[in-house]
Amino acid sequence: MNMRTTARLFFAAVLSLGLLAGCATTGDDKAAAAEQAIADAKAANAEAAAMGFEWRDTGKIIKEAQAAFDAGDYDKALSLANKALAQAENAQAQAAAENQKFLDRTSSDIDDSMGAGASDMADNYTVVRGDNLWNISGKSDIYGDPYQWPLIFKANRSQIKDPDLIFPGQNFAIDRNASSSEIDAAINHARTRGAWSVGDVEQSDLDFLAR
Repeated sequence: MNMRTTARLFFAAVLSLGLLAGCATTGDDKAAAAEQAIADAKAANAEAAAMGFEWRDTGKIIKEAQAAFDAGDYDKALSLANKALAQAENAQAQAAAENQKFLDRTSSDIDDSMGAGASDMADNYTVVRGDNLWNISGKSDIYGDPYQWPLIFKANRSQIKDPDLIFPGQNFAIDRNASSSEIDAAINHARTRGAWSVGDVEQSDLDFLAR
């Protein structure tokens, strides 16, 4: 073997090692990115769950991302983790928006609610665009408390298939005869309902109706 051939083989070996090292570095970078994304998704979803607005599929997607990571499929793990993170952040935004709607009620609305007599309280409510059971229940002439929305759901179960999905034009009866224990049960359900998904009936909602 002459010196030229030896040199050529040497440089080929060096190039090969360099490429392998580059691949290893890329793999390490992908693993680190996927691992961080999964951690971020878990943290964001935990916060959404604490706010009572966790989406139904987010936890499942995080588990799928972790399984892909454990299998060494870092691209898939990263993609799934980012999807879960986006869902969790959207859930937090929804919670913040709903809470803000409640906080935006004026002090006069609150005073009217506290001082309203039976004649000032509505027995029916017609849904308009942008409504949901939370903000309907929070109105001063309904219950003045958004957490009592399950009372509207229960009183109108024939019209409401999924409490996360109501439609303009629907006319809901407002229960004015709920006992204190029924009100407590409604508030407890609203606070502990857990994950939700528009278009699907939650098992916890069915359990509430069965009480």
